[in-house]
Amino acid sequence: MPLTDSAAAVSLRNIAITFGVKETGYRAVAAIDLAVRPGEFIAIVGPTGCGKSTLLNASAGLLKPSEGEVAIFGAPLTGLNRRAGYLFQQDALMPWKTALQNVAVALEPKGVPAIEAREKARDWLRRVGLSAFVDRYPHMLSGGQRKRVALAQMLIRDPEILLMDEPFGPLDAQTRQIMGNLLLDLWAADRKAVLFVTHDLEEAIALADRVVVMSAGPAARIIGEFPISLPRPRDIAEVRLEPAFHHIHKEIWARLRTEVQKAYAQGEEAML
Repeated sequence: MPLTDSAAAVSLRNIAITFGVKETGYRAVAAIDLAVRPGEFIAIVGPTGCGKSTLLNASAGLLKPSEGEVAIFGAPLTGLNRRAGYLFQQDALMPWKTALQNVAVALEPKGVPAIEAREKARDWLRRVGLSAFVDRYPHMLSGGQRKRVALAQMLIRDPEILLMDEPFGPLDAQTRQIMGNLLLDLWAADRKAVLFVTHDLEEAIALADRVVVMSAGPAARIIGEFPISLPRPRDIAEVRLEPAFHHIHKEIWARLRTEVQKAYAQGEEAML
């Protein structure tokens, strides 16, 4: 059954985004149509500079499209998307606050009493495996531990939509696998709608229900959508050994490779 706009958690309707004056500015993305179902995990891949993060910013209400419309659960988005949580590549933890305080502070805008906020924060830190680190400051935590705190900080607000921009990019390969499995475990508990941006095609396939491929910019477009039929639950390391995984990877890479080469060539020309 086709997905209607009213049934979509996030709907991008003929989105175009231009930076600068419309006639002479840089057209980052054009003619983007994408609908994310409630509970669906979508990964967006594409070459550097293709506008993946731009789409997340539009979905978050941080960036107003030059053309088209963003709708959240059927309603046009006119300001910040308060039904979404956003996890950036670089964490935004406050260095003067402990892990517990960094997570609890996310509930302040909702007016949650301090004692209740700390109890909820302690529970979320337990869920991300940091019960023994509640009193540690960010500089006392590893990169993976800081990312867990940031994840708890986002999820404690119970957003209906998760927007994630290369959240595991700075981490080493082993920690990325651990964080990927943790994310899948947490997501499986209540199935939020997820838009996940990554440069790592293997990561995208291992996590997502659907992988969306974007063309090289400028005026980047969606050039392919691939359903991922791998069964759940998944283990990030083990699923990559499955023959079906390699078949899907080969199919998507055949579509993506040309765009990566285009983006590389554009970068070389810009240096001349």
